[in-house]
Amino acid sequence: MKISELHVGMRSVNVEGKILEISEPRLVRSRVTGRVNKVATAILADDSGQINLALWNEQIEAVQPQDSVRIENGYVTEFRGQKQLNVGRYGSLKVLK
Repeated sequence: MKISELHVGMRSVNVEGKILEISEPRLVRSRVTGRVNKVATAILADDSGQINLALWNEQIEAVQPQDSVRIENGYVTEFRGQKQLNVGRYGSLKVLK
């Protein structure tokens, strides 16, 4: 699937792209558990476009700018007026060699 084909509300999304940049991580407290988590926003791009990618905790250190990655079983939401790709609990993020 291409990034340009992604729409808010889509589930079971499989997409590949290159990480262009990663924001500084920020700390957020879970409303459910009260646990403090790190979250960062990466820009994921392919030849059709780009989308924000939410990275949580260990995912932040797992990728670097210019890495090619594959997101499997992700989902698309809207955050602060922009489309955002999420890996989620049941999805996976793999760095491609």
